Amino acid sequence: MYPTEWDCIIIGGGIAGLQAAIQMGRSQHKCLVIDSKEDGRSSLCKDYRNILGWPDGISGEDLRALGKEHAENTGIQFLKDQVTKLKKVDSLLHVQTAEHKFKTRTLLLATGITDRIPPIPNIKECLGMTIYICTDCDGYEVIDKPTLVLGSGKAGANFALSLLYWTNQITYINHEKEEIEQELREKLKESGIQYIEEAIESVKKAGDSDLQGVYLADGRFIAGERGFVAFGGNDVHTALAKQLGIDVLNNRHIHVDPRTKETNVENVWAAGDIVAHSEQATIAMGEATQAAIWIHKRLMKLLKE
Repeated sequence: MYPTEWDCIIIGGGIAGLQAAIQMGRSQHKCLVIDSKEDGRSSLCKDYRNILGWPDGISGEDLRALGKEHAENTGIQFLKDQVTKLKKVDSLLHVQTAEHKFKTRTLLLATGITDRIPPIPNIKECLGMTIYICTDCDGYEVIDKPTLVLGSGKAGANFALSLLYWTNQITYINHEKEEIEQELREKLKESGIQYIEEAIESVKKAGDSDLQGVYLADGRFIAGERGFVAFGGNDVHTALAKQLGIDVLNNRHIHVDPRTKETNVENVWAAGDIVAHSEQATIAMGEATQAAIWIHKRLMKLLKE
């Protein structure tokens, strides 16, 4: 049985939510983490290789498990449930899930994003190992290697061009055959990027996650040692933020105070990939800690009133 009133509720149990929970627990606040799916971006990544203290990498699954255990050891409680409604009534925030109703003094949104990745056989098995999402995180992994960009339209083309800093052995496969403007096609050609407009039938891998290349629907095999996905249209989970009237930018990310990570709605903070522009585990950790510190400061004030 869960209490109905909390000092803080964190919605989202990914990297940002867990890091904030650890900070809130160490500040000895009554805090609940609500996470519905446990299948966010971090659960897909099989190997983070740019995090301090993990030079040989750590999987998102292991990192989340360690984070949850750490938070629970500080007194944080977890609930697997879907938040369906948020409402602010006077000074309290009302949080409704499929099975519960809660009230909280403060709220942190850490609902993250979901990458749009078509159900191509073997693609997810390679994520974080030999197929990546972000050049800032993993451009290093493809230095001077034959690299495939599995994408769609303009998003994939621009991504392929951004990879030129790391490698000049790039093939862009426009899986959905979405039309791209002629000027962009010319840039690809001038840059030496091979452009293929054909659906991807499946990813060929050796062992568990070693990319070998892709099979196309027309029967061709395109070899590659590394890959990136760039299909565009990722789902930024800001629907709950909109219920509270939080400022959501045109790119569907949340605008926050750069110092405190508080949104335009008092006593509501946001951290992680839903904030513009995060989308790295290490940044999510830092932003979440920063938000939790300011939530603690606000609670110290509210609890005195």
